[in-house]
Order: sequence, then structure tokens, then C-alpha cells
Amino acid sequence: VQLQASGGGLVQAGGSLRLSCAASGRTFSSYAMGWFRQTPGKERMFVAAIDRGGGSTYYADSVKARFTISKDNAVNTVYLQMNSLKPEDTAVYYCAADDARYFTGTSPTLYPYWGQGTQVTVSS
Repeated sequence: VQLQASGGGLVQAGGSLRLSCAASGRTFSSYAMGWFRQTPGKERMFVAAIDRGGGSTYYADSVKARFTISKDNAVNTVYLQMNSLKPEDTAVYYCAADDARYFTGTSPTLYPYWGQGTQVTVSS
């Protein structure tokens, strides 16, 4: 599967952005999906995950109640709606896919497929 992330940009604190990750290749419903983020010099950190069917989700504590992950298998896209953004949300955001598990969860090492990343910058 090939993943293409988009939707990043510059936003003021308190604002919103919606990231998209479009997939091509094998049937999208075969993949559990995740969003991760990374800042320079730090490890890639888990943000949110969703199962193959889009019915179950899981979030990092730092984004819970502010971010929403969703998956539309009809258009081969996973989304990350980000509200009430904070400067500490500034990072490169990556989408990831896994076809070995119905729900993959928080570990980046379990996701074999990655998008190219999209920059999110939140100004104070």
C-alpha cells in the first residue's frame, strides 16, 4: 500500500486542522491505521489508532478529547481531525498502516507501511 498524507499547515493556538491520508494499492479495509508525530531529535510518538473497520479507536492521553481519527474505506482515506491545537502539537505527522492485525495500537514498530509526513505548526 502507498500512503499519501496531506492537510498540514500553520495554525494559531486554539485552531483546527484536518489531516488526510489517502491509500492506494490493496483493499483499504484490510488495514488498521495509525497516526504518529515526530519533532526534531525525538522519537516518533503515537497519536491515534483505528481498527480495520473504523469502529474502534484509541488516543494518546495528550490528544484525547481534542483529536478524532476516522476511516472511510469507501474512499481509501483515514483522517485526523485536530481541534483546540496547542503549540506542543507542532510536529511532522505521519500516517501508518498494518495489515497483520485487526487493531494495531500504539507501537510504531508494528506498522510496516508509512506515509511521507505532513508538517503541522501551531503558533502561540
